[in-house]
Amino acid sequence: MTTPFPFTAVVGQDDLRLALLLNAVSPAVGGVLVRGEKGTAKSTAVRALSALLPEVPVVPGCRFSCDPASPDPGCPDGPHEAGGGAERPARMVELPVGASEDRLVGALDIERALSEGVKAFEPGLLADAHRGILYVDEVNLLHDHLVDLLLDAAAMGASYVEREGVSVRHAARFLLVGTMNPEEGELRPQLLDRFGLTVEVAASREPDQRVEVVKRRLAYDDDPAAFAARWAEDEAAVRERIVAARELLPSVRLGDGALRQIAATCAAFEVDGMRADIVMARTATALAAWAGRTDVLAEDVRQAALLALPHRRRRNPFDAPGLDEDKLDETLEEFGGSDDDDPDPDPGPDGPGGGGGQPEPDDAPQGDGDTAARPEAAEGGQPQPSGAGEQSAVRASEPFRTKVLSVPGIGEGSAGRRSRARTEHGRTTGARRPRGALTKLHLAATVQAAAPHQRARGRSGPGLVVRRDDLRQATREGREGNLVLFVVDASGSMAARQRMSAVKGAVLSLLLDAYQRRDKVGLVTFRGTDADVALPPTSSVDAAAARLETLPTGGRTPLAAGLLRAHDVLRVERLRDPARRPLVVVVTDGRATGGPEPVALAGRAARLFAADGVASVVVDCESGPVRLGLAGQLAGELGGTAVTLDELRADSIAGLVKDVQRRAA
Repeated sequence: MTTPFPFTAVVGQDDLRLALLLNAVSPAVGGVLVRGEKGTAKSTAVRALSALLPEVPVVPGCRFSCDPASPDPGCPDGPHEAGGGAERPARMVELPVGASEDRLVGALDIERALSEGVKAFEPGLLADAHRGILYVDEVNLLHDHLVDLLLDAAAMGASYVEREGVSVRHAARFLLVGTMNPEEGELRPQLLDRFGLTVEVAASREPDQRVEVVKRRLAYDDDPAAFAARWAEDEAAVRERIVAARELLPSVRLGDGALRQIAATCAAFEVDGMRADIVMARTATALAAWAGRTDVLAEDVRQAALLALPHRRRRNPFDAPGLDEDKLDETLEEFGGSDDDDPDPDPGPDGPGGGGGQPEPDDAPQGDGDTAARPEAAEGGQPQPSGAGEQSAVRASEPFRTKVLSVPGIGEGSAGRRSRARTEHGRTTGARRPRGALTKLHLAATVQAAAPHQRARGRSGPGLVVRRDDLRQATREGREGNLVLFVVDASGSMAARQRMSAVKGAVLSLLLDAYQRRDKVGLVTFRGTDADVALPPTSSVDAAAARLETLPTGGRTPLAAGLLRAHDVLRVERLRDPARRPLVVVVTDGRATGGPEPVALAGRAARLFAADGVASVVVDCESGPVRLGLAGQLAGELGGTAVTLDELRADSIAGLVKDVQRRAA
């Protein structure tokens, strides 16, 4: 067995270690979401935590880790008699991003259930994680249907496996720990709220600390056992402190003053629902127990707010996570309770996180900056002369709800909410023979396949004689996520500030729609003499929004270069993810300037998309009383359709939904 990196040997990352330890003291806090750049010891710290947890008493032979003091009456391996039992180390179960549904919740043998009435159940990862840690690395990349199952289990403390009326239930209470890199996309709000605490981590910029990180890592790689032995005493001390804090936890008093501060803080930051109040109360109580106190102080409430609220105050994916600490301090001072007046509270023993302390943030909150349009900017939508110089970026207008732009036909890509696709979830449209393990039984088709063979199989009783060849897998139709590639004209013809602000607002609205529909997005811009890939295809729509915010304008309009660069991006992405269908959104007024025969060259580039059958839409940004209709011509060359900025709005009179159309061959 591999020797894990010692928890106490992790350099820095005080907030991360404190959040993990608080959950070890009080699992009711609800888990930890660790956000940060790659290479910041996120996974190392999580894996090291399991070695610090106290051993778990279990019923011998129970695959579902029932507590012998109070066994689960509905356990599939039960019933169990109370008393006795054995102890084993707490488990840390890792959920791979590409895991199947059966691997997560368990598999039921449908053939035996139909023919013999036997619930032959093979437990999944949720059963293994019961009373332990369920760790999801890159949790933001987890498939939607697995996220739904995690939400259900986390909410009910149990896992249900349903197969055509045959069901199995078992307890599934676990400490949920997830790590993610925000550059790869954000989490669904429902799952985000299920994490009790969140921590932002970043690599230290102090040379001495970075040197110490490298030294410890090299020493561990050379001899893991010897390195762990050097930290064994520190590990034992933290383990004992966790046990002591658990024993003290029921005695901790959460006074009315602290409760008022918690409620006022959640109200001041306008967090949704009441889960934040409950999590803050549990976290503050755990902080007091970790510090060796029986009273919750204002400093505990403050620390609890810094850990429990940042991920709950986001209103859309473009909001930066974080908390205004000045506002937090004002709220705590205004609603300070009379029962928290100890002038010199005992801070508790030293250790990772210290208990109730105020962390030093790695990065101070930054203002938005003044990127608004300057009053001296040109107005009226007049195009800049060819070769005009670069202009500073303008702020996007307010986003709006857009019409649904979808790819025609039926795909087989990753689950999402945009285009029709054959998926594991959705409405049943037919049946087929299973390829591999059976996951969704089509009962009527299975019975129909087995019925003609009953006499030949010697059926004599009431049961149906079912063979493996009779089983039929249900085919289902749902929705998939697509690759939405934005090709944005940033040339001088688009550079009037009012106009570019509206264009950015439209693209921002489409990005928000892509986030809600679980799409990958990419951004190609063209101006001057060439085109740039401002953002390679990614699941992080807020990264695309950040690129859009700083997009400068000016110069000629190399439309052909933009289309060719987009075509090359799709070619590479098709090799990486051939099942994900693309949707190209070209945002332009249709003008093409610069170089020999720019219009003809743009037409030839556009016809490459039509030849490949790529779905496309042109957002026509042409303004003014005289319209040339160039965007409509471009849409015709692409084999797609054109919509104006006004028609893009879902509430426009042009219609409620406008799908992307391919021209008939």
